[in-house]
This record gives sequence, C-alpha cells and structure tokens, in this order.
Amino acid sequence: MTYPKKGTPQGGVISPLLANLYLHWFDKAFFKADGPAKWANATLVRYADDFVIMAKYQSHRLKHFVEDKIEGWLGLEINREKTKTVDINKYREKLNFLGYTFSYKNDLRGGEYTYLCCEPSKEAIQTARNSVNNLLARNKGCVPLKILISQLNRFLMGWGNYFSFGHDRVAKRKLNYHCYQRLTKHIRRRSQRPYRPPEGTSYYKHCNNLGLLYL
Repeated sequence: MTYPKKGTPQGGVISPLLANLYLHWFDKAFFKADGPAKWANATLVRYADDFVIMAKYQSHRLKHFVEDKIEGWLGLEINREKTKTVDINKYREKLNFLGYTFSYKNDLRGGEYTYLCCEPSKEAIQTARNSVNNLLARNKGCVPLKILISQLNRFLMGWGNYFSFGHDRVAKRKLNYHCYQRLTKHIRRRSQRPYRPPEGTSYYKHCNNLGLLYL
C-alpha cells in the first residue's frame, strides 16, 4: 500500500471541499478592485476545481494573473492538458464545462444566423451509456427485471434533470435508443428460450410496458 504525499484520490469526497477552501481566496482576488473583474471586465464561473474565465480579450496579463495566483500564491498546479483558450465566436470552437458543450451553430432553418447551443457533451453521453451498460451487465441476469428497470429509471431521471437546460433533445433521444437496445438485449439474454414480446407488440413498446422511462 502506498501513501501519496500530495494530491487527493480521484473522485474523493474531500477533493471538492479542499478545492473550495483554497480557491475561495482566488475568487476574492479575482473580484477585488485591482483584479481582472475590474481591469479586464472578466467573469469567473467556478465549480469546485473547475472554472471558466469569460472575457472579451484573453490577454497575456489575464493569463499571468491566473498562473501567478493559482501556482505562485496558492501553491497549486494547473492542469495544462485540460486548460486552453477558446474563442467561442469562431466556427467549430467548443467549450466543455461540467458535462455541457457550448458552441455556436447554424440556424436550423438554413438561414445565415447562428445561435449559441448548449447541449450535453459527447463525453457526458458516453459516460451515461457506460452507466446503462453496467446496470444491465451480464452478471445482473439473476436480478429481478422489475428492480433492474427501477434502477435504470432512477439513473435516467437524475441524468435527465441535470441535463434539462439548453438543447437536450438530440442527446436524450440517443440515450433513449441506447437504453431500449440494451434492455432488449438483456431480456433476450436472460431467457433460456428464444424470447419474443407479446404478439403485435414491438420491443420498443414492450420495454415501455415493462416500465422503462423514456426521456
């Protein structure tokens, strides 16, 4: 067994608390009279150790302020691989933050206008798919189907509530289809004989009759 001398375990419950204790003072410095909130008209949005700085001009002075306060003053380390400057006004430029992707997209009606789209990120959708796969894994074949669907619905309700902001229709449609496919495969796998839904009922409708929630 090893005992690291710095950092906290990935996903540890103490990590967000320590991040808030340290970065609270970064918030204070940022919004002081001599901070970027004043001289750069910048806005800081932070959740635990994840934060986004929005400003019309991402100057060298602003970058130096962040690095000096985070690393020089607080003694923390910035993850350079996950840190970048994004010009959200440029075509195909995307900002990923807290599971959402922000980007400008063309008018859905084919016009010349663009709109700021806020939707679940590809990583968030893939993580949700993995969670569904785990809930309906092969080793769950002995768990009563009613309990499995209840657990699946609980996850879907939580995911749907979190991603209810913005343009979530496409992502939810993809997740609905994945759940239907995985549940159908699970039902057919757990039966020793070839399984078919009641006559005149599709698998999609059958899953719905069993109580599967569709977002």
